[in-house]
Amino acid sequence: MEMTAADHVRVMSDYSRAGIERAMALGNRGPIRFGGDGRLDPAILDAYWTVGFYVFEGVVGPEELAELRADVDAVLARAPASPDADKDRTDGIVKPPYRWAKPLSDPVGGTDKNNGRHPVAMQQPTLGDGGPAWTIELLHGNLHLMDTALRLYGHPGLLGVAASILGDDFVPYNEVTFVKEPGLGPSVAWHQDGTTHWDAADWDQGAHGFNFMTQLYPSTAGNCVWVLPGSHKKGKADIRKLVAACGSDRIEGAVPMLSGAGDTIVTNRQLLHGSFANSSPDRRVTLNAGFFPRKRVLGVTTRRLEGAIETFDLDRINARARIIQLAIDARRKRFPHETPHVYKPLQGREDEARWNETTRQTLLKNYNQLDMFI
Repeated sequence: MEMTAADHVRVMSDYSRAGIERAMALGNRGPIRFGGDGRLDPAILDAYWTVGFYVFEGVVGPEELAELRADVDAVLARAPASPDADKDRTDGIVKPPYRWAKPLSDPVGGTDKNNGRHPVAMQQPTLGDGGPAWTIELLHGNLHLMDTALRLYGHPGLLGVAASILGDDFVPYNEVTFVKEPGLGPSVAWHQDGTTHWDAADWDQGAHGFNFMTQLYPSTAGNCVWVLPGSHKKGKADIRKLVAACGSDRIEGAVPMLSGAGDTIVTNRQLLHGSFANSSPDRRVTLNAGFFPRKRVLGVTTRRLEGAIETFDLDRINARARIIQLAIDARRKRFPHETPHVYKPLQGREDEARWNETTRQTLLKNYNQLDMFI
């Protein structure tokens, strides 16, 4: 039966109310805290590994938040009018930065896209008359699209978190911006991010790394990502079975990842998660930046989501990891009062990745052609 956006708001109401109560009882939110050894507070680590995510409050201050919002809006303002108008780029960017979708749709659920990791479609409310034909749901390549995103990538607190969870030799995944415009934002069907290591003999609860999700606006039950706490520990989930047991896309026991503007959520990539169509009046813009344990990437051959098969050797990893050092230097110039993170794999080689207009062209532009995926 056809569901309108207003119907969707109603069916989500009770589900959201119960999910909010569960989310706020998890004990997995607060500021970034390090001990005297420079490592993340053990209580935070315990909460992260128990639940599968942690909400770091107040990571981005008001001034930086305003700059990030302005940069995202500027990139969106430069977007062509439709996907068809985005085919012939003249800016030298190889991978088109804009990903489009029909409003309130589910572009991947129930299809074989993304290596088939979204097996069940979400509810797709009808928009009604007068709405746009397309909405931008994602920006590819945050770091060469927005200087503010590059500086955020070098945030010493966040990089310290990465080193504490993954080890000092952590390596990059990719960086994208999720855009959920109010009343338009498409859903992302339930899935787990990892695809490579599920059957590995040494599989563990952190085998596929994590994502940082920095929120530029409040993350609410209506616009946010929902997760099933603890599912990162249990291996590959049977999503079809879970949805069938509930009789809808509203999986029982899931919680919304609630946060304020300027908060950053660290999310285990093995956690079962998804987001519903944004029938709410609230905008969500999320800057995603993912990281892996180096040992899980080095020498690995894998199939990327778009189908290409690649092997990640040491040269490839080090070339992509230079962007971490570039971001550290870019942030140091904008926020000189902060103590920069020391990225151990490139310690002593900082001069190879200094931030200037030359390295913008030689290192940063099209950096995402070297993104790694497991």
